Amino acid sequence: MNHHPISIRSRLLAALLALAVTATAWSHPVPDLPVRSHFASDGNAEIRIEVDPRGFSDDPESVNYFQKGTIESLSPEKVRQMKDTAEVFVGQRLRFFFDPIGEVKPKITWEFKKLGDGGIPFETDDKNLLKGDETVLVGSWKTQVISGMTGYRIEALPLSTGKMGVPLNVMFINFIGGKQVERYGVLYPGETSFTLDLTEQGISPKPGGRTEGSVGVTATSGDWLSLFGSEIKRGFAHVIPEGLDHILFVLGVFLLTRKWKPLVLQVSTFTIAHTLTLWLASAGYVKLPLTIVEPVIAASIVVVALENVFCKDYTHWRLLVVFAFGLIHGLGFAGAMATRLDSTSSLVVGLLGINLGVELGQLAVIAVALLATFWITDLQKYRKFVVVPGSFLIAAMGMWWVIERLSSN
Repeated sequence: MNHHPISIRSRLLAALLALAVTATAWSHPVPDLPVRSHFASDGNAEIRIEVDPRGFSDDPESVNYFQKGTIESLSPEKVRQMKDTAEVFVGQRLRFFFDPIGEVKPKITWEFKKLGDGGIPFETDDKNLLKGDETVLVGSWKTQVISGMTGYRIEALPLSTGKMGVPLNVMFINFIGGKQVERYGVLYPGETSFTLDLTEQGISPKPGGRTEGSVGVTATSGDWLSLFGSEIKRGFAHVIPEGLDHILFVLGVFLLTRKWKPLVLQVSTFTIAHTLTLWLASAGYVKLPLTIVEPVIAASIVVVALENVFCKDYTHWRLLVVFAFGLIHGLGFAGAMATRLDSTSSLVVGLLGINLGVELGQLAVIAVALLATFWITDLQKYRKFVVVPGSFLIAAMGMWWVIERLSSN
């Protein structure tokens, strides 16, 4: 057998990419739950909560994104029901606090908007409604800062039995005068955010009346360390246990060779690639439609797995394949994490943490695979009974996802 069938691999890669790029997507894990506050210097404030309706399901990965046409076809009664569901959904997951008042119950107005528009000012409702294909429910809570207000924080509630959906991370992001506050938070169920300090921000409180609002802080080294740790945890969780497709891709990489140098080269190449596109997406420089990203992620699993069948030895061609698909996986991370950050410092700290967490998750997968196979020293038997059948199984699962993601929209 030819150990370097470049033409076969090239045709396989091109065919699967062409198939994926021309089709629509099946859903990826539900993005985090972003809570963005916007405070103006005159004391006006608005807090926005972006809810993906797929999160209402106990199995959100089996539900497609809601598309513009789908929402437009719903009856007014169904739209009202979904908005009411979003209200309950948020009430089961979040509590809002304003110091020194304590907990405050928000009055939220819900609208369907383009995915990601939750961080854009709402000067006119029509400007942001349904401009894209993927839509989410965005809750707007308008309020004022009054004299005596000192702080604003939120709590991510534990998801107990009987509540709808699955646990979600909560993103605590804040803006003052249109500029993002350096520090942001990643909250897991049961955690409380830091308190944003209103008194340091030059906000002019309203002279009286009812309020719900407050503002930002400058991050300290301890804050960055806490954020870094939270992002490591989030990146790791995106691989284990949430990222079955990512796990299969890493296993596909592993099965070609157990030699440490090629493994390190491939994992490092993949990390560099997804770091690059995750940064570009998080900074707002690039975005590919989910209709492209999700099928290509599934196709990447097929390509890497089948290459193990056709190739007995590692070559540097593999690095090109891994890098190309690493770029796409990075966009998948950005879509699942739903973090658009304008602050340079928080972006750097957050992305370093996320990517370190992803890297640790990948290494954990490889470590388990090594522990499960190290005792097989006969290379021919290892290839016959592990590499080939394992690769076919991974390829079959990847192809199933490709077909499902193409056909479910």
